[in-house]
Amino acid sequence: MSRLRVGLVFELRGSLSPAPGRPRDAEAEYEPAETILLLEAALRELGHEPVRLGGPRALLACAGAGERARLGVDAVLNIAEGEGSRNREAWAPVLLEMLGVPALGSDALTLSLSLDKLWAKEIVAAAGVPTVPHASAESGAEAEAAGAALGFPLFVKPRWEGTAKGIRRSSRVAAPGALVAEVERVVASYRQPALVETFLPGPEYTVCVVGTPPRALPVLQRALERESGIGVHALAGEDGAALPHHAPGELTPALEGELAAHALAAFRALRCLDFARVDFKLDGAGHPAFLEINPLPTFAGDGSFAILAELLGVPYATFLAGVIREGLRRLGL
Repeated sequence: MSRLRVGLVFELRGSLSPAPGRPRDAEAEYEPAETILLLEAALRELGHEPVRLGGPRALLACAGAGERARLGVDAVLNIAEGEGSRNREAWAPVLLEMLGVPALGSDALTLSLSLDKLWAKEIVAAAGVPTVPHASAESGAEAEAAGAALGFPLFVKPRWEGTAKGIRRSSRVAAPGALVAEVERVVASYRQPALVETFLPGPEYTVCVVGTPPRALPVLQRALERESGIGVHALAGEDGAALPHHAPGELTPALEGELAAHALAAFRALRCLDFARVDFKLDGAGHPAFLEINPLPTFAGDGSFAILAELLGVPYATFLAGVIREGLRRLGL
């Protein structure tokens, strides 16, 4: 493999300027500086030269000039999230497409479809993967209708956000009044519909998928807060306190195989490429149901991919280098 110049497109925490009405977790999906250092180390391990390109707005200047040469790279690894709209994760891939620069990871359409959790569920369900019963609500009346149709308890979150944005202990609701209040909070704070789901009582699992052809990596169980049953990862930043938690599930070989098969089916149904993380929760009978997929997952040193590298006994930079190598091969590079 020849030496390549590989651009990194990203946004760092602390890069958003203050703005009225911006929620406190607006930067939750942005990366710490350490993530960029890890990706640079992985690229250097492959013998390639990393090039920091900045965020989508930096690409926009190049796209406006129509000059691929101004980027000075052979390919790009994009982890930029954008801001605001349900197409925000597609900003960088669309601009790279306009510039004719090959990019690792899923394309713009997949990123937009996956970010809209309701549309993602519909596509994944059509592929035969069980999903959590759900509805979309933008008003008190729609919230009440969702409650009547789905029953309680329910879980409320923004329809097109990630990294647990908008999730609090109050997101789990057990009565119509609380449901209406949560839907109104999400709509007011995040300027989008709320996704209302049946709250499943079982353990939660995540499956990372990589490669071409795609393969599922070992399944990870997520810790749940004992009182609410909500994932600790979603509540960790709410008040800064340590949360009493547990991991109540038993990951049998049969369950792991079922979760892996569902994750791969979801990955393929949404035409994901190179990497993604797929989340599931079990119902009261122990059957898994699809929650969401993230084809733009974090590569931070405390994320799921880093945990897998540790469990597999592989240095994290080496693990990431393997993922990147497969993506470059898919691109013919």
